[in-house]
Amino acid sequence: MKRNTPLIKIHEKDNVAVAMRTLEANEQIVFQNETITIQSKTKEKHKIALVTFQKNDPIFMYGVLVGKANTQVIKGDVLTTENVIHQSGKVSGKIEKFSWTPPNVEKWANKTFMGYHRADGQVGTTNTWLFFPLVFCENKNIERLKDIFEKELLKTKEDKNRLLLRSLINSNDNNDAHEVSQNVFDNVDVKFITHQSGCGGIRQDAESLAKLLAGYVNNPNVAGVTVLSLGCQNLQIKIFEDALHAINPNNKKPVLIFEQQKLGTIDNMLQQVIKQSFEGIKEANSIQRKPAPLSKLAIGLECGGSDGFSGISANPTLGKVSDYLVALGGTAILSEFPELCGVEQELLNRCLNDADGERFLSLMKAYETSVVNAGSGFDMNPSPGNIKDGLITDAMKSAGAAKKGGTSGVVDVLDYGEYISKNGLNLLCTPGNDVESTTAMVGSGANLVLFTTGLGTPTGNPITPVIKVSSNSDLANKMNDIIDFDTGDIITGDKTIDDKAEELLNYIIEVASGTKTKAMVLNQDDFIPWKRGVSL
Repeated sequence: MKRNTPLIKIHEKDNVAVAMRTLEANEQIVFQNETITIQSKTKEKHKIALVTFQKNDPIFMYGVLVGKANTQVIKGDVLTTENVIHQSGKVSGKIEKFSWTPPNVEKWANKTFMGYHRADGQVGTTNTWLFFPLVFCENKNIERLKDIFEKELLKTKEDKNRLLLRSLINSNDNNDAHEVSQNVFDNVDVKFITHQSGCGGIRQDAESLAKLLAGYVNNPNVAGVTVLSLGCQNLQIKIFEDALHAINPNNKKPVLIFEQQKLGTIDNMLQQVIKQSFEGIKEANSIQRKPAPLSKLAIGLECGGSDGFSGISANPTLGKVSDYLVALGGTAILSEFPELCGVEQELLNRCLNDADGERFLSLMKAYETSVVNAGSGFDMNPSPGNIKDGLITDAMKSAGAAKKGGTSGVVDVLDYGEYISKNGLNLLCTPGNDVESTTAMVGSGANLVLFTTGLGTPTGNPITPVIKVSSNSDLANKMNDIIDFDTGDIITGDKTIDDKAEELLNYIIEVASGTKTKAMVLNQDDFIPWKRGVSL
């Protein structure tokens, strides 16, 4: 049924409502048996005051404190960055006993996906041989290897934009893309990542990067790795090996490490890299997909380019999927700590043991303190795009973003670079930056990432499929080359959150079994480590 109300109030405690369409000045709306006069033109996704606020009055949305009035705001007027400022509730400890009734998941109880089984019991959704450097000095050699392997191993199509330019140069219209080679191996992906770290910063930066890279090696989507080291950098080979051993003392995957300062010339090193890596890739190609229970899925929950509908459609859909998967024995990872500001109390109450609750608060406070010491604050988190589309305070953005985590209990709280060890909902300390957060969740073991967006973003990952979920159908139609799944029919009222969550879980099973996402088709292989220290 089509939605016929121009406003939505999300929680009974809220004193603001969301505009579901553009509202005109002086338009009169009957909402919850009251007549509201719209004070000024209000774009869809923005928030309308349901009461008259005096200066410093609290503003509630999603049932939590998301800001306070900076001046008087008349009932029916739009909330803006001029009349509202960020404010969030104070948290010191648990205030409620947690209980959870899992959703009915009988229809998926015997469902499986076709995955790659690893010796340690994890199951991958992709089968990737990964090349990476320990230090930025080796980026050029990684890029050379990428060029060599992609030209000789992988099926490629000529870039249509390059063909367009070629046709313009040659004054002809023949700009159709065509295949120029065939895959040598059809059951393994070969991927390459570079970064700007590994030396030149503080030692903690190198140790943090070592944990992240070790997590990528241990991720079930990886069959084996080739690692390049210069030799003299902060991130020494032993630091990386120790980090890998800490995650998985019994690692059985091939890890090929080459140190340039020991091997001499670039050609000598590259020839050894190519020979040994080719043998490893050939062996990885023999691994076949086999059925695996849905409990082997570990989903990262991400949002980026959010809008005023994200917290109503896409994020709650992910939350329901998270609950389904947890009920099936699987794992979900909720990250982006700056975007949990304002919902700490709810998450703290959901921590299944007190130690995790204390660690969550400690990590949040330490992170916020470091941001303040740098001259900023969590209140600066909303981007210009967020604000333009109705997310005007960090707590407002956070309250909607946290919906991705569903309603289940928190089984573990992880700092950046730590690997998941418990099935269920995990909290992972990462920045709000889309790529840094996605990079971190994959490093912590996510074999799929669900990524909601209201404005559109092409983010992907080199080893883990990223499923892009739009909050509105306008975006899904406009940027259909990057959007995999549309929840806009929740906004129109044609579908419920439960309807879309069931559809999305079924699509997740397809992707986990080999269906490529849009980001994979585009080879959107983003990788950005979080540099927590400072350069020296």
